[in-house]
Amino acid sequence: MSELSHLEESSGAVRMVDIGHKPSLRRRAVARGAVLMAPETARRLRELPKGDALATARIAGIMAAKRTSDLIPLCHPLALSLVEVEFELGEGRLEITAAAETTAQTGVEMEALTAVAVAALAIYDMAKAIDARLVVSEITLVSKTKEAP
Repeated sequence: MSELSHLEESSGAVRMVDIGHKPSLRRRAVARGAVLMAPETARRLRELPKGDALATARIAGIMAAKRTSDLIPLCHPLALSLVEVEFELGEGRLEITAAAETTAQTGVEMEALTAVAVAALAIYDMAKAIDARLVVSEITLVSKTKEAP
């Protein structure tokens, strides 16, 4: 395993990574997570007027991706060119997938992961009154790519 990127090797002090020497590349990251719930909760979410809960969670995820550097102390602020948040509501499980894109000197993994986490928390907040056993789970990076712009 390599050294932690946000620690000074000699002193162990926390620092922001210097990306000044890196070229700007087109970068994309995709993350996924889930909210586990009772089948009845999933049914009730599915029966809501189109878009209410999921549209709110989608907007929350997009807004969070845009504010990642405000939430994660050592993240670089990025001009995002795209944030997508998609849902697949199954029996007792809501799958959340988020993608973030930019042309920059650093990647957008944290933005994609933050979008998933906050979208999941928005669903949790809206559904907790009817399901005390909700679980936010399995938030993970699925892929990341970089290529010349």
